[in-house]
Formats: sequence, structure tokens, C-alpha cells
Amino acid sequence: MKTNWKKYFGSGLILGASALILGACGGTADTSDTGSAENTSGEVVVEGDVKLWVDTDHVEVFKGIVADFEKEFPEVTVEVAAGSSADAKKDVSKDPKAAADVFMMPHDQVGQMAEAGLLYPNTKYADEVKANNVESAVEGVTWNDELYGYPYGVESQVLYYNKAKLTEDDVKSWTTLSEKGKIGTNFAEAGANYIFGPLFMSNGLYLYGENGEDPSGTNFNSEKGAEVLAWIAAQKNNPGVIQSGAEALANLEAGVSDAFLSGPWSKNDVIKALGENMGVAAYPTVDFGSGEVQMKAFLGVKLFAVNQQTDAPLASMALANYLSNETSQLTEFQEMGVIPSNKVVQETAEVQEDVVAKAVMEMSQSTHSVVMPKVPEIVSFWPAMDAIINDAYKGNITESEYMEKLDKLVSDTSKVTEPEEEKE
Repeated sequence: MKTNWKKYFGSGLILGASALILGACGGTADTSDTGSAENTSGEVVVEGDVKLWVDTDHVEVFKGIVADFEKEFPEVTVEVAAGSSADAKKDVSKDPKAAADVFMMPHDQVGQMAEAGLLYPNTKYADEVKANNVESAVEGVTWNDELYGYPYGVESQVLYYNKAKLTEDDVKSWTTLSEKGKIGTNFAEAGANYIFGPLFMSNGLYLYGENGEDPSGTNFNSEKGAEVLAWIAAQKNNPGVIQSGAEALANLEAGVSDAFLSGPWSKNDVIKALGENMGVAAYPTVDFGSGEVQMKAFLGVKLFAVNQQTDAPLASMALANYLSNETSQLTEFQEMGVIPSNKVVQETAEVQEDVVAKAVMEMSQSTHSVVMPKVPEIVSFWPAMDAIINDAYKGNITESEYMEKLDKLVSDTSKVTEPEEEKE
């Protein structure tokens, strides 16, 4: 299933009165009352009724995982219900007390929800999460140096290509890829921001600082930023680049293009389009004028979180940790195609033999991707980034205007601008 990361950020920042009240004291959860009890031997008993929200298409898979959890924790009863990970922030903030105790969510909402006091910190399993999951996944569930989640998967775009037209060596660089074949991709329409915004980080720049948490830490307004815009503008006249939005997959199937950039959600469609000729690789390198550098993508982290208002935090943390453990992540990969964040699961033969999973795991390394920032200000990044990429590609801005436009981009993205659809 495709994770709509832009939807998450575009959902706005109005968390509702209840969330704002919770966040008024700095968003720090009270973790003193775990809702647990001790038995006669003085041992802590994990008990309670817990409600779990998972995406609709994951419900049946997690019913099976939950059944195993309840065998291990017989004093805990779990109700599994359909929710929407994309709308976690909105749904929980409506009425935190009535919301699920444990829920799926994307990592980009962690900062906003933690600041609003909606998330219960991972006070019991933090060391386990850090030890068992890849660094990028741990970074995704961390806010202000504290863990707020339990990662169970990573997601990034990769390069799909037609092996009948292009070789493994051909797709290692954008230059050879576009010289020996044609790549269909989007520079000119909405959505270019998600695909090509990371080009600036590819050229050594930062979006919201080195750790993605500094609203004033974007430095795209520099010579390196201007180089990126010049490269984008040059693609308009590159015969190996075909502007493709929604038709990118159809163009690949029809042979109009030989490659396109997408994520694991496109795997089955590409198999239908290309069959045994489907090739998958990490992003190519790109040359902005000073030599080849690795083209980067945004990395998303899938996680479970615990509601700060839960009446059973110990049971909820145990459940969230179980749903994201090694066995559960392998099941999610087998049944739903979710690329695991657990280091042991990533090394299993089953995962390693999956070409899409292998490419995503390569992309999840810091050399190939940037963990999508979690700051609230990123809602302002998307429209500003789309505008400057679209205009550079179309030739609507001249090279002499690049720095002025980049200055405005940096200014616009340093503050929260309410999306148009949120305004009344």
C-alpha cells in the first residue's frame, strides 16, 4: 500500500482544543501511573483492555498477531479495529480519551503529536527498539531525543526499469540512464516536491537542519541550491527525460519510457507491465556540475504509537512493542509487503531475495535518503517546493532569479502556513 506522506503533512496543524490543552505544558506526558498492578509475589502484572487501530487492509493480519500476543499476555484483551494511519493526528486529537490506546501512524506526525501531548513516550522498550531496528527507523520515531514510537517498516522510492532496454550499469547514473534510455518522471506538476525536493540534500544541503528538527535550518539559498535548480531546468531539454505524472506507469508499460521512480506500492503493477523484464535499483547518481553524487529520496518510517491518554500504558506499550517485533515484522512483510525496519528480519533470505525490498533497504541508508522531517513547518515546504521545481523546469524563472526564489523558499518554509483546504 502506498503511504501518502504528502497527505500527512498537508493535513494541517489544527489538533483541536483537547490536544492543545494537553500540549500547553510542553507536551510532556505523565508516565508515573502505568495502570499496572503487582501480584502477591511483587511482580508487575501487565493487564487491561486495549483498543488497537490499524489500516483497514491490515486488520486480518493483525488479528492473527494479536491472538498470539494475548496468549503471551493473558491478562490483556485487545480490540482490533480499522483506522487510518494517515489520519492518526486528526483522529486521535478529536477526542484522545475515546481514541485507540495503540495505533498505526507515519513518523512525520511524531513531532506534532508529541508537542501536543498526544503520545505516550516509549519508556519501557526504548533500548530494545534502538538495538533491533535500523538507524533511520530509530531516527524517525525520535523527537527531541526521546522515543515516541515502535517502528515496524521503512518506505522509500526506488528506480524501476525495463531490463530489456537498460542494464544494471546503465541505471547507476542519471547521465547514462537518460542517454541509453528514457525515464518518465514528474518535474512539471504537483508532486514533484516529494520526488525531487531531496535533490538539494543530494547536493549537501539541509532541510530543517542536520537532524530535520530546526525550523530555521534550511540552507537551500546557496550556490549549491542554484546548481540544483539549473540541473532541473536542463532536464526540460534532455531527450532521455519524459515528463510523466499519473501516466508514468502506463508509459513504462507502453514502451514510451524505460524507467520511472516509485515505491514498493508499485511493485505488482510493474510486474504486470514488464513481467520478467522488471528491474529494480536504488536511485542513480547525479551530477550537478561538480562530479557524481548520490541522488537521495525521502525516507518514511511506519510505526505504532501509544495514546498518552491510555488507561493501560503498560499493556499498551507491551502491545506496540509486540506488533513491531521481529516475528510480527516478518509476518507484515510476507502478508502485506511492508519492508521491515528490524535488522535481523532485513537479513533473512526471504527479504534479501525480494528485489524491491533490497532496493528499499539500500535506499534506507543515510547515504541514499533523508528521513522526512517531523517539524510542523513542513506543511509550508510542500507547496513552495512544488512551485520552484515546476517553474525551474518550465523555464518560468531565469538563472539570475534563482537565488531570489530560493531565499523566498527558505523564508516560506521556516514558518507554519495553514494549507488552503484547512482555511475557512
